[in-house]
Amino acid sequence: MTTSILAAVAETPHVAYELPIPPIGFGLITFSILMFLGVVTLSWSGISHRH
Repeated sequence: MTTSILAAVAETPHVAYELPIPPIGFGLITFSILMFLGVVTLSWSGISHRH
């Protein structure tokens, strides 16, 4: 049983998907979006005190 499973796994082709950008790029993009949304959130904090 184990031998047949190992043989089946060995026969399946290894598919590797290439990322469009390096992995650090995803982190930098996510961090910049988070910082932008934080600035937008903080910019709205004083509006309710004006009226």
